[in-house]
Amino acid sequence: MVTDRTAPSPVRGRAARPAAAPVLLVVAGAGCLSGSALFVKLAEVGSGTAAFLRCAIALVALVPLAVREHRGHGPLEPALRRWAVASGVLLGLDYVLWTQSILDVGAGIATVLNNVQVLAFPLLALVFGGTPMGRRFLFACPVMLAGIALTSGLFTSGAQAAHQGRGVLLGVASGVAYAGYLHLNRLSGHRSPRHVVAPVCLATAAAAVVTGGVGAVATGITADLPAMSWLWLVLLALVGQVAAWLLLAAGGRGLAPGTSASLLLLQPVLAVGLGVLVLRESPTAVQLAGCATVVAAVWFANRPSTSDI
Repeated sequence: MVTDRTAPSPVRGRAARPAAAPVLLVVAGAGCLSGSALFVKLAEVGSGTAAFLRCAIALVALVPLAVREHRGHGPLEPALRRWAVASGVLLGLDYVLWTQSILDVGAGIATVLNNVQVLAFPLLALVFGGTPMGRRFLFACPVMLAGIALTSGLFTSGAQAAHQGRGVLLGVASGVAYAGYLHLNRLSGHRSPRHVVAPVCLATAAAAVVTGGVGAVATGITADLPAMSWLWLVLLALVGQVAAWLLLAAGGRGLAPGTSASLLLLQPVLAVGLGVLVLRESPTAVQLAGCATVVAAVWFANRPSTSDI
């Protein structure tokens, strides 16, 4: 793993106040990601097909943008291209592992396990980049994860896990792979701030290869779909892949890893809201309490302060 040599050094005794623009970009990215589950439900396609096509269709939009960026800012460094491909492999693994985790232990538990990224992402930055984790963030982490557990419906589902042990391991692995993608993408942004699209484009291409290969073997991939399914998959690709990762790439480079990781926990909260507005779903009181808990914990972890308590 590479070292973050370009990240600014924290001021001792003071918690850095995140700038408003990067925070808004990451929150917007989380909002785009929150629509992914909705689009997959409406598309009514298999998990392998959805995972592969969200990446493949996204390349139709990303490649022209990457070419334009190349002409304006020059090529991406060879090392950064390798980082981007590696991050895309991790992203593809995240999609594959999380999908299987859902099948093994259910969507609620899988959602909680995938969000171990809230600890794994800052930990990777600490181990490989020397970026410290604030005590306020560490105090808030258990509360954030508890809120995610409530929001996911973990404590209201009566379904029994088919493969408990395997599902837990795959869910945690998906969260670590997710964190690895975020870490490498953040390092690329620090190393070459002018390149936003190229790393995302290369990562998406690598993720398409991974999800396509695994999907073809494990679940099968089909292009023989109704027109409405294609419409929802195009929206999945443009909103949940292109817009989401470009916003996160642009905003995440300006924030501490713990800040980005905690803001991304708003994704399942926003997904609940979309389910209510679009699918007329009715979240339970426990889920609503979980949403409030996540929002409060994220605010606590990132609120302006003169000292890192």
